[in-house]
Amino acid sequence: MCELFGVSAAHKVNINGLLKDFFSHSVRHRNGWGLAFLDDGYVSIEKEPALAAESLYLKHRLQGRIETARCMAHIRNATIGDVKFDNTHPFSATDEAGRRWVLVHNGTIFESRELSPYQYRQVGSSDSERILLYIVDQINKSFLEERGSFDVNERIRVIEEIILRLVPGNKLNILLYDGDYFYVHKNEPGTLFKRERDKEVIFSTNPLEKEGWKEIPQNRLLVYRDGELVYTGERHGYTYVYDPEKMKMLYLECAGL
Repeated sequence: MCELFGVSAAHKVNINGLLKDFFSHSVRHRNGWGLAFLDDGYVSIEKEPALAAESLYLKHRLQGRIETARCMAHIRNATIGDVKFDNTHPFSATDEAGRRWVLVHNGTIFESRELSPYQYRQVGSSDSERILLYIVDQINKSFLEERGSFDVNERIRVIEEIILRLVPGNKLNILLYDGDYFYVHKNEPGTLFKRERDKEVIFSTNPLEKEGWKEIPQNRLLVYRDGELVYTGERHGYTYVYDPEKMKMLYLECAGL
């Protein structure tokens, strides 16, 4: 599949070493890499549909000092969608309130009535882009209905409802940022870990150091702000179990066979 990396902290953290370790995994995830820096109200996204280990741009980027309080990174092993820029994570979209959302996804949507219409609206062809478009549409719908009362609690409610709609039968490991809050979810065992220190939390699909990493709770939404956990959702029962036959059928469908 893919691998995810994220930072939520109350202060800037030097992540050069962590990113070098993370991107070294690209030999197993050869179809693209991406970085999103989310500091001080700005979103800056850098990405290529290429093997991270062979990217001259990324090599030079990592030679400079990188400090951030909010960041996402992704390395892609494509399942749905061609290997091209428009299918490379992170994805970003702006809602009706002017809030910019950023998403990285590790997983596969095998089927979803909710996401199917977005194949005609999206720029690329990945299921991950469809997830973000659907999220922003649902956020807009609730924002227009609630108006003045649409606060972070409403955003969390909407995101949790979306996860419960999308997760049955699908793998939905995501990091999502709304300009203030980090939303984290995984539903496959052993596929997302965290390292916590004083007001900082680092997320990674695989631990990046020998010590200090713990697996995040399974099958529930977690919400962080500035390195602190502010919400833990109810646990659902939709654990993803890899099925090679189901994956094979998806590949054949995507290939038009």
